[in-house]
Amino acid sequence: MNFLRLLPILLSCLLLGAHFLRGGYTIMTMVCLAFPLLLLVRRPWVPPLMQLGMFLGSLVWIQTLLVQASVRQARGVPVTRYVAIMAGVTLFTGVSALVFMLPSLRRRYGGKKGPRNMESAPNP
Repeated sequence: MNFLRLLPILLSCLLLGAHFLRGGYTIMTMVCLAFPLLLLVRRPWVPPLMQLGMFLGSLVWIQTLLVQASVRQARGVPVTRYVAIMAGVTLFTGVSALVFMLPSLRRRYGGKKGPRNMESAPNP
């Protein structure tokens, strides 16, 4: 079931890999395709690293959106649909990092359990 919870991360990495492949950046394509393999490692440092990767991926999409929208606008091509699609991809990539807030994934990667119940705390 955790596979379905991690699917947004996998899809985001595949989209970024396809983006870099189209641009001719073979090494970045391989990095994007190998990045999800870190999800197999059950350590507390994995979620923050994946979240950083998704944040950087969102920045790549924002840069692509700005550059391509200006090129399209200069050519006189309508940009509204392009901007809407790219904004959706950017948002999807950024929000996919939030999957690590799910309790089952917190347990899987040994994250913090959250604040203790105040009733069970010892009195001073």
